[in-house]
Amino acid sequence: MQFPFFYEASLINTDTLFTLSTETFKHAIQVLRLKENDIIQLTNGKGLLCTAILKNVDKKQAIAQINEVQYIEPPLIKTCIAISLLKNTSRLEWFLEKATELGISAIMPIICHRTEKQHFRFDRMNTILISAMLQSQQVWLPTLHEPLIFNNIFQHTDYSLKLIAHCSYTEKKSLSSFAIQENSILLIGPEGDFSDEEIALAKKNNYISVSLGNTRLRTETAGVAGAVLLTINK
Repeated sequence: MQFPFFYEASLINTDTLFTLSTETFKHAIQVLRLKENDIIQLTNGKGLLCTAILKNVDKKQAIAQINEVQYIEPPLIKTCIAISLLKNTSRLEWFLEKATELGISAIMPIICHRTEKQHFRFDRMNTILISAMLQSQQVWLPTLHEPLIFNNIFQHTDYSLKLIAHCSYTEKKSLSSFAIQENSILLIGPEGDFSDEEIALAKKNNYISVSLGNTRLRTETAGVAGAVLLTINK
C-alpha cells in the first residue's frame, strides 16, 4: 500500500517527532483531509525515507511520529543534462519534470550564444523537481544548478563521460550505442543549436559529439531523449 508522500528538506534520520512544514501541512491536512493516526511518508530528497503517523493535528499544525527510517543509497552513476534556457518557459518546465521522473542526477541550465531568454526562476523550477520526485516515488532530488554561461561548463570536472548533442553535419556517435558506466554529462543546445564555435570548444574540452536519432528535435524533446538514453543504458 502506498501512503501519501511529502518532501521535508529539514528532515534528519534522528527525528522521532517532526512538525510538518506549512506547505506539507496545507497539502496533507487541508487538501487531502488527512487526520490523526493516518500514515504518511516523508523524504528530505537526500535518500531518507521515513514512515510516520500523524499526531496532534489542529488547525495550524500537525506533528508526525516517525516509526520507520530508511536510507536509500544514491545511484552509483551520476548523470547530468546541461540544457539551454528556452524562450517558452513551460517547455523547459516540462523537461525538468520528465528528467526528474527518469532519474537524472543533476540539471544544469546553460546560456549559449543563441539562447533567447536568460531569466530563470530557480525556486519555481526547483518546486517542479520536488513535485516530480514525489510523483515518481523517488527519494533523491536532482541537483538544480543556477544558469551557467556556456564557456563555464568546462569548469565542472565531476563527469568522466562528456557528450554534446548537436545538429551540425559532422561525424557523431549515436548516444544509444553508449553503455553508461561512468558519471556522464550531456549538453543540449538552444533553439537554433549550438554555434560552430561552441561545438569546437566542447570538442577541445574532450566532449564527444553524439546523435539522438534521425530527426531534428526541439530542445526540450532532445533533453528528454537524452535523459532516457543516459538512464536506461546504465
